[in-house]
Amino acid sequence: MKAMTVAAPGLGVESMTLADVEYPHTAENDVIVRVHAAGFTTGELTWPGTWIDRAGKDRTPSVPGHEVAGVVSELGYGTTGLTVGQRVFGLTDWTRNGSLAEYTAVEARNLAPLPVSVGFVDAAALSISGLTSLQGLFQHARLATGQSVLIHGAGRGVGSIAVQLAQEAGAWVIGTGRATDEDTVVGLGANEFLDLQRDRLEDVGQVDVVFDVIGGDVFERSLGVLRPGGRIVTLPGPPARQPEDGLALYFVVEPNRPQLADLARRLQDGRLRTVVGAVRPLEEAAAAFVSGRHTPGKTIISVG
Repeated sequence: MKAMTVAAPGLGVESMTLADVEYPHTAENDVIVRVHAAGFTTGELTWPGTWIDRAGKDRTPSVPGHEVAGVVSELGYGTTGLTVGQRVFGLTDWTRNGSLAEYTAVEARNLAPLPVSVGFVDAAALSISGLTSLQGLFQHARLATGQSVLIHGAGRGVGSIAVQLAQEAGAWVIGTGRATDEDTVVGLGANEFLDLQRDRLEDVGQVDVVFDVIGGDVFERSLGVLRPGGRIVTLPGPPARQPEDGLALYFVVEPNRPQLADLARRLQDGRLRTVVGAVRPLEEAAAAFVSGRHTPGKTIISVG
């Protein structure tokens, strides 16, 4: 089968090539998914799990991509809850070959059924972005109705979903991004928009929750607008320091079938929509890794 592979750590996108690789092996409780659409995270080539298996052994060359939408083509031994021919979406495992391939092996529990009315591209764009937003806002930041939340990168894949979930939960939503993101972010339900290159972050006043997908200087500046007792969830890495009166948290998104199913229902009902910036074929995945850093919304790879 065809897949995008990366040769070794440190070589980066330049070593990503479309290659013939072995058809994936199904372990117990696995399914094989015929991939129709796949997503990726631009920084995943730096993740340790991209290069090792569950036992810590080298597994290069590696197939990247952890967001998948497609059709179940095969069941592993003992697999229950899914059937051959069923449309599914979800997350591939962190330490196994991923979704930038014609077929991928996934633990069945990492996938949820995909309604016929939801397209594969939208489903792939929803997987990590949706779960990260749900878990970050409500499990870790404990955002509640009536609270205020500052969402950085609100026009991108994760941030755009976070804006909608926070707005539906009854929070006051302040989104940040580039000036070109403003119409999109406000259209998604944000009450306010802040251009970090033009406006002063400190002018937003104090907020109960900060949802930070940028890190670095933006994280440091965000500490100054956090209300006493507030929480800041930061995604790029563990926080360098804690606020004087509050809590800064870092987490890694976890697969969750009920949450995926809930997100699919929201998409089906029109209560949620994805912001897809580009759809590119599998052979252009390397270029998509580079351009994806600057493309609004989520870049999706069309495979099937």
